Amino acid sequence: MLKRWITAWPLSALLVWLAAWLTHTALLGLGREAAVAGAALAGGLLALFYERRWRRLIAALGFPVSALALGWQSGAPALLWLLPLLLLWWLYPRRSWSEAPLFPTPRGALERLPGLAPLPPGARVLDAGCGVGDGLRELLHAYPQARIEGVEWSRPLAWLARWRARGAVVRQGDLWADDWAPFALVYVFQRPESMPRVWAKACAEMTPQGWLASLDFAVPDVAPVASWQLPGGQFVWLYRPGRYAASKPAN
Repeated sequence: MLKRWITAWPLSALLVWLAAWLTHTALLGLGREAAVAGAALAGGLLALFYERRWRRLIAALGFPVSALALGWQSGAPALLWLLPLLLLWWLYPRRSWSEAPLFPTPRGALERLPGLAPLPPGARVLDAGCGVGDGLRELLHAYPQARIEGVEWSRPLAWLARWRARGAVVRQGDLWADDWAPFALVYVFQRPESMPRVWAKACAEMTPQGWLASLDFAVPDVAPVASWQLPGGQFVWLYRPGRYAASKPAN
């Protein structure tokens, strides 16, 4: 029960950070150094309940990072750490946290796509969950004659992506509610857990000529048309989902 409660992301991360600060307050009578050490230890132990490494890091580093940012030796009120947290919540709302972390597409990651998945001029290409626009910029470079579009759930991130990728059409919206049928290629940078859902949606909606490109995470139990490794160790996976029947999504 405790593990189920603490892994309810991202609310549980906020509770881990709050527990660390409450520990810090409770231990202040033993001295500031003991309070800081105890709070950091409490946050680190609670973070061990997470299975994903990046979630462990976020939960464990919440207290020490906020303490350093506030300059805890100056006696600043501990609850001030909630202000940057609220800003982060506004920029990157709960639904986005539960689907995919905000990591950029590396420069040059998609430069091999045109040779493997050629598209006619004017073809529509979608970055589903475009974040701040790094993937859009790579798609604009790879397919200069295509119509590059992006959809992003976070309105502030969509604004930023629109500003950074000037040649793309970016809108705020739900990538899962979008119809992928009009797109010749859909690019995603999701999580391993969401790839079966991505595949099922692509198979159900895309045409036999459509392409699905995924950064980092492969579709389970489906052979890609092509894949290649980037200098940083990440992989790009390329699929033809429209050739699969909608009744045979990956499980």
